Amino acid sequence: MTDPIADMLTRIRNALMVKKETVEVPASNMKKAIAAILLSEGYVADVQLKEEGYNGTIVLTLKYTDTKESVIGGLKRVSKPGLRTYSGSQDMPKVLGGYGIAIVSTNKGIMTDKQAKAQNVGGEVLCYVW
Repeated sequence: MTDPIADMLTRIRNALMVKKETVEVPASNMKKAIAAILLSEGYVADVQLKEEGYNGTIVLTLKYTDTKESVIGGLKRVSKPGLRTYSGSQDMPKVLGGYGIAIVSTNKGIMTDKQAKAQNVGGEVLCYVW
């Protein structure tokens, strides 16, 4: 697999389309950090780690509204292995005018665009979530 983050986002997107309650993703440290951000920002209901095999799996419990609509409106991979996208702290992208988040990989760890701007660090823009 050449792009594990895109695979994770696609698995979440596909599970949302068929209204699944949970989705399993092969675990890695970067995916665990992205899942933790999705949990802290309120886009998923729960994140659990199943220790099995080499790295284990991450089980994401998806969040829906009362009318069975997904809380996640969309997921978009920005920086790809063939074309990396970087952003400085001053020109962090705004997703949906500030309603969504951009997940950024910085030298201080993986964080949201707002956290990166507050800590005055730039980095690789991994994906947008709205």
